[in-house]
Amino acid sequence: MSGLGECGAVAAASNPYRQQRGEGDDLRLDANEGPVPAELGGVLASISGRALCRYPQVGELEGLLAERFDVDPARVVVTAGASDALDRTCRAFLSAGSELLVPTPTFGMLRRYAELAGARVREVEWWDEFPLDAFLEGLLPVTRLVGLISPNNPTGLSLRAETLRRVAAAAQERPVLFDYVYGDFADEELGSVALELTNVLLYGTFSKAWGLAGCRVGYVVAGEDAASAVRAAGGAYPVASPSLALAAAQLERGREGVSRYVTAVRRNRARLSKALEGLGIASLPSQANFVLADCGSATDRLWRGMAALGVRVRRFDESGLENRLRISVPASDTEFDRLEDALATCLAPDALLFDLDGVLADVENSYRRCVLETLASFGVRLRRDELQREVAAGEASNDWDLVARILGQRNQDIPREEIVATFQRIYLGSAGEGGLNRNERLLVSARRLRSWAGRCPLGLVTGRPRAEAKAFLERFHIEDLFAVTVTMEDAAAKPDPAPMALAMRGLGVERAWMVGDTVDDIAAARAAGVMPLGVVAPGDDKTAASSALTSAGAACVLDATRDLEGLLS
Repeated sequence: MSGLGECGAVAAASNPYRQQRGEGDDLRLDANEGPVPAELGGVLASISGRALCRYPQVGELEGLLAERFDVDPARVVVTAGASDALDRTCRAFLSAGSELLVPTPTFGMLRRYAELAGARVREVEWWDEFPLDAFLEGLLPVTRLVGLISPNNPTGLSLRAETLRRVAAAAQERPVLFDYVYGDFADEELGSVALELTNVLLYGTFSKAWGLAGCRVGYVVAGEDAASAVRAAGGAYPVASPSLALAAAQLERGREGVSRYVTAVRRNRARLSKALEGLGIASLPSQANFVLADCGSATDRLWRGMAALGVRVRRFDESGLENRLRISVPASDTEFDRLEDALATCLAPDALLFDLDGVLADVENSYRRCVLETLASFGVRLRRDELQREVAAGEASNDWDLVARILGQRNQDIPREEIVATFQRIYLGSAGEGGLNRNERLLVSARRLRSWAGRCPLGLVTGRPRAEAKAFLERFHIEDLFAVTVTMEDAAAKPDPAPMALAMRGLGVERAWMVGDTVDDIAAARAAGVMPLGVVAPGDDKTAASSALTSAGAACVLDATRDLEGLLS
């Protein structure tokens, strides 16, 4: 039995907060972080060694904040980000048997802090107009803390001043936690209203509009007794000296830079909502620096597709949010254009690109078998599952090179021309003897391909020699369906993005999907700015193939190419 006891059980039940980021993401719109602050290097350079070797003091920053809000410094508590302030508040005012009353959905950490304090959480749903009557009905004798976040995270919805006043009045002596970290982006200013209400605690941060998320500096402004309780619930030295100095420097510079950033975010927030609407995606009317989009059944594909294009947005596991993505709004027009382009690529492609082998052509008993028989002719026996693992390792678009690599791994130094000749003889046949190419079949009906071609142009991007690709297309009477065909002779082999880029230029489009069955297909598509879709080729182990394609960055993995129809409808 664990020695953690009751507190340990609460901690074990509360999953830690994690950012869902990948190594390839370079436009990160999943954490609502602010702009890169300018010209702060001099502040860091001015910090003395003495300041670094002594415990930090928050008094100076608390004084500056007190001046900004025109309150006594005793009412201001500087914390390690606003999250630290929320945690302290829950520990100061909640205990076993008490309740926190909050709207839902809202910032997930607030629930965790309350539970870690031993309290229960009572939630009231808030999806449009604030449900004031239902919320006030939730004020019970066991309620010891009321939580409000406005603009709310993750919905972006905002309270009205009168609503805040009515909640504070109904709460009477109970403290009202008013998280206002996104307040800079709202149309209606509520900070001054909160400061007028004696039982309201106002929470702010330097992580959003002020651009110092990495410094972890937050604060709470409250009545002196409440501020004292919050201060006592935390550590003695919560924020490092460099972070304090940077936050103070930002405050002393004033709001001019912050105002420019906020204006740009507000403008692009409206643009983002309109762009989503044009793509058939509804969003809530946000007052924050993000938009919550209702993506329906496309949520997972869109999230993965955006990530494949290097754009990371926030998805959720919580009930009621499974089909929604939160997108931080870029202030930069260049970054906004890239976001808009990625959304359009994932939701409204201008063209469809296909690999041939394993995608349109069943090559289980032709090319795949040919690789195995060619290896066997040189004394190397390989199982089908072993071959699948070799292909999943990448750099396997050219079957001749794949054979050479496997032979080299087994110390078989065979001249390349001999490998090619042997492979071609087995695949094409010779001296009246048929080759394995006659075993190939079409995996998608010509009728369905013709239907797709009627929606948008189709392109073929294959590692086959041109003559072999042409022979397959002509055999199944589908050569006229592909506006562009890129073959082995035209560009470097995948995972190089060159064949994808060549196909895009030939089609005259900027946005496309690519359906491929190998990690090389996925890598090439991502590098070319094309949304990659994986498909399990006939003969491949489904679990292993899906895992490899997903890990490579496929937006989704189809059981069969014909299942693409469901994504296009």
